[in-house]
Amino acid sequence: MSQQLPYPAAPGQSDIKSVLSIPAFRRLWNSMAFSSFGDWLGLLASTAFAKQLSGDHYSKANFAIAGVFIARLVPGVLLGPIAGVIADRFERRKLMIVCDILRFGLFFSIPLIGTLTWLYTATVLVEIVTLFWAPAKEASVPNLVPKEKLESANQVSLLAAYGTAPIAGIMFFIIAYIADGISKIGKVNYFSAGDLGLYIDAISFAYTAFIVFKLDVIPRGRASKASINENIGKSLLEGFQFVSSSKVIRGLIVGMLGAFFAAGAVLGLASTFASDLGAGNAAYSILFTSIFVGLAIGITIGPKLLSRFSRRRIFGAALVAASTFLIMVALISNIVLVVFLTIILGAFAGVSWVTGYTLLGSEVSNELRGRTFAFMISLTRVALVLVLTISPIVAAAIGRHEFAFQNVHVIYNGAAITMFIAGIIGWIVGFISYKQMKDRPNISFFADIRAAIRGELTAVRDLNHPSLFIAFEGGEGSGKSTQSKLLKEFLENIGEKVILTREPGGTPLGNKLREILLSKETGNISPRSEALLYAADRAHHVYSIVRPALENGEIVISDRYIDSSIAYQGGGRVLSPSEVGRISRWATESLTPNLTIILDLPAATGISRLEGADRLESEPLNFHERVRQEFLSLAALDPDRYLIIDATLERNLIHKLIVERVSMFPHLKVNQNTKTKS
Repeated sequence: MSQQLPYPAAPGQSDIKSVLSIPAFRRLWNSMAFSSFGDWLGLLASTAFAKQLSGDHYSKANFAIAGVFIARLVPGVLLGPIAGVIADRFERRKLMIVCDILRFGLFFSIPLIGTLTWLYTATVLVEIVTLFWAPAKEASVPNLVPKEKLESANQVSLLAAYGTAPIAGIMFFIIAYIADGISKIGKVNYFSAGDLGLYIDAISFAYTAFIVFKLDVIPRGRASKASINENIGKSLLEGFQFVSSSKVIRGLIVGMLGAFFAAGAVLGLASTFASDLGAGNAAYSILFTSIFVGLAIGITIGPKLLSRFSRRRIFGAALVAASTFLIMVALISNIVLVVFLTIILGAFAGVSWVTGYTLLGSEVSNELRGRTFAFMISLTRVALVLVLTISPIVAAAIGRHEFAFQNVHVIYNGAAITMFIAGIIGWIVGFISYKQMKDRPNISFFADIRAAIRGELTAVRDLNHPSLFIAFEGGEGSGKSTQSKLLKEFLENIGEKVILTREPGGTPLGNKLREILLSKETGNISPRSEALLYAADRAHHVYSIVRPALENGEIVISDRYIDSSIAYQGGGRVLSPSEVGRISRWATESLTPNLTIILDLPAATGISRLEGADRLESEPLNFHERVRQEFLSLAALDPDRYLIIDATLERNLIHKLIVERVSMFPHLKVNQNTKTKS
């Protein structure tokens, strides 16, 4: 039974403003924001404090910073599921208060005791306490907002989690200057940036404890086991089984790990890299802030600017770009340029990050999505531990090196060399990911860029629907109607709900347009008018028939779709195929079939099969041959989504080939039942 909210949501506002207008959630959100701010500030202060305790020894400083990252990440890898189970047994509000008080005490004690051993011990304890705090917070959110606003609540929660990182970076920058000033004036060394940062961090957790203490509307109850009881080993094993079966998902996973690898290398080496450039803690905080500012820019603006590109292509290309800028950062010794390049690096990494998660949500079926995300999260966590641990260690092992080029002497330290190596690895990973996921293999990426500038890009595809959409295409007399009916019968026999429709004429409005378009009495129609009439039919067809059926979980089979307009009005009428395609994508909001089956037949053979001829069928033979060639050209652009079948084959053999290809989709109940039994 759902609990009634203590306060109603304010009406007439945007989703984000509306969810923050709920007083109980707004107070919890304030607690989340301050807690996340404390986490980021604590990371900056802890690494700075570790570097301070290691003195001027280069290798020791890198090892000390690596130890901080290990201490922060390992508890989540090893104890996350256990902590979630235990946290489920306690009252959430009291648990959150106790956790924040413990974090206050632990962070406050680090500079007081002032040893590396206690720094690592306290950091591990803080992370363990956080593992109890997080599930209590996550389980409380659904009880404080209406169900329809839960997505907005999650959005602002992510804003609290990641949007506070740049603020923490700016705060640490200010702290570093204050600490340097106190040290110079008072001649006291215990007021370092690390000290002050840890004290302020501790105070932030005391404040969050006070906020939650005043929040007496968090209900008692158990958190969702589904979200916190995941076993990491099991997630890795199950996820690997699904990932290994899909080339696209393999490319996604490899690429997203590469994105975290590049960003992790910057975070892990930022402190020593800033020192190598002759800067101090203030520069470290700026570098730290820059990567997150870039991530925010990439996540927010990138998808809008690149909306006309194929997400599959952009993912790998953005990762290659991010790695290229990481290489440039490693080679440049000017702190101002490094900060600027780091922001750009972060922006491309942000594009890869948000694109990758979007693709995971759209390319993976609903039944497998949870396990795939669990696999991704677990693998990312392990990868972050490795890169944040290994990069400072490698930098320490490399040490300082001077290179002489004739009369030029250049000094590169271990941090820069390690970042350069990370950039090379990220570049290779991005290129592999791009090749794995590349759609339309016969079209270059730069051709897409030129087409986008002209507004003619054909790569945008919307496959984000819960069912299966199949289109039959081909010239006249190729047998589309017969094969679409046979496929419908097959799918219904295995228990699927199927809608068989056609273009033009799939709706009452479409039937009227079909009569206009195909009747000989209509006479000549200008090619552009003809293309617009077909687009009008298609827009209404998708709006009233196709999308509702897909959203309802029904399989849709369409006798003709967008490709027919591109082939007939583009290739046949000699209009620009890209312009015709752009009109149809606008009309359908880029709804794309999961599979397009092209029944290929010589034009002369197809025309000879016709008993009567409508307005289009009466066109000369060279018209129909141009149509045929355009269909084949479209299929060559994206062979993963097209199936070309020789329509001169025997009818039952054609049907068998179609069934074999369609049966590969995990959407089908027969495949889901097989997976369940296995």
